[in-house]
Amino acid sequence: MDEADRIQIAVAECHRLSSSLAIVGHGSKALLGPLRGEDTLSTQSLSGILDYRPEELVVTAWAGTSLGELTEVLAEKRQMLPFDPPRFDGAGTLGGALASGLSGPARPWRGSVRDAVLGVEIVNGRGQRLRFGGSVMKNVAGYDVSRLMVGARGMLGVILSASVRVLPMPATEATLAVACDAGEAGRLVRHWARRPLPITATCYCQNTLHLRLSGSAAGVASARSALGLHEGGDPLLWAAVRDHAHPFFADSAGSVTRVSLPRGSRFDAEDALIEWGGCQAWSPDGSIELPDGGFATTFAPGRQPSTRPVPDAATAKVAARLKDAFDPSGVFNPGVEH
Repeated sequence: MDEADRIQIAVAECHRLSSSLAIVGHGSKALLGPLRGEDTLSTQSLSGILDYRPEELVVTAWAGTSLGELTEVLAEKRQMLPFDPPRFDGAGTLGGALASGLSGPARPWRGSVRDAVLGVEIVNGRGQRLRFGGSVMKNVAGYDVSRLMVGARGMLGVILSASVRVLPMPATEATLAVACDAGEAGRLVRHWARRPLPITATCYCQNTLHLRLSGSAAGVASARSALGLHEGGDPLLWAAVRDHAHPFFADSAGSVTRVSLPRGSRFDAEDALIEWGGCQAWSPDGSIELPDGGFATTFAPGRQPSTRPVPDAATAKVAARLKDAFDPSGVFNPGVEH
């Protein structure tokens, strides 16, 4: 009996007994709030790459595979995960990346976690082992259930393995910096968005706008010249922002609010860290005024995240029906809202 079979049996027994499970990996996503259950089910032992086809830009791995290990294997073929998920000092796993739905600084340009998922294998709340999607770039497997698992925080099932698409690494990258205020930073990124530039990350924090260019050496040099930017920045910044290791997050100490913003909107809070070309911001102020179409999630130690505006009744109804279909007995992560 392998580890996946053990997990399936454990879930089936909990379903039979009407008990609950907290699904955990390495516990790196404390930011998202505590997980509680009568028992804990760990996916740490589900580790290893099952299939890697560099020529097809697809990798399949067990959910407990560390992102560090996966990144190293891909780097040998000059490939990478496009969504660049947080690794949190090496504790992040592929399953955790899918369950949390967190993407790195390049998300607007290279796509989100959901965009990269091709297929998953899960155990649902009835203890059934199910496979959705496929392991090729083009598949016609019907309704794309696999993407429902992204951001669900384990509420719909235990992710056993996943197939995701990968991308070639760029030939070169350059990090640049511009001293400015938040208003000017927003104006610059909106202006750059209208130009054919190889931008793969932006970040404004503490009176400085940081910009990353990625591509061929000639393309990056040409873009740098066109922008007229010559001051170099720290390329390590992007990993620090991705993993919430940037001093901004340490200085926040208590709660922090993630603000999702419509493309092209204006958000000029000087005390915020603003990334994704102005589409995501982190603020120490939980009551910050939202622009039209904005959405805020406040994270506080030891508490479940709170959101505003509250999801409408139609969305809540769909979420409840999905939960009932996948986990009717409420086995997984009780108290966590999907």
